[in-house]
Amino acid sequence: MIETAEILKPVVMLLVLSCVMLLWLYATRIPAVMKLGKPLDATLPSGTQMSQLPYKVRWKADNYNHLLEQPVLFYAAAITLAVLGEGNGLNATLAWIYVGLRIVHSVFQATVNKITIRFLLFALSSIVLIALIARLALVVF
Repeated sequence: MIETAEILKPVVMLLVLSCVMLLWLYATRIPAVMKLGKPLDATLPSGTQMSQLPYKVRWKADNYNHLLEQPVLFYAAAITLAVLGEGNGLNATLAWIYVGLRIVHSVFQATVNKITIRFLLFALSSIVLIALIARLALVVF
């Protein structure tokens, strides 16, 4: 692999995390829905039936949704840095730190989900992402 593509490794790792969380979501949600013993009904208000699921089941889905929100900015920044030949060194390190924090955040949210700690993990990862985007801005402008 060329040196400037090092930043693509954390990109792939975050994609893998998203797939793992999706599988974990299905592995917990499908049995929980079956345990409700009610057929799913699309005519009910959005979220009505899912709100009946145990909170520990809903946490996995919440986290999967979170992995489709802010990380979009990460993907755009990291891939742009790779294309521009700036996907190594500190940029790759920041990308790995961001992904590491997102992994910890995902595991924490899916299992313990204490809001204060989860927010701290989210805030730290956000700071790292902002630094990565600032470095991208310096390259582009």
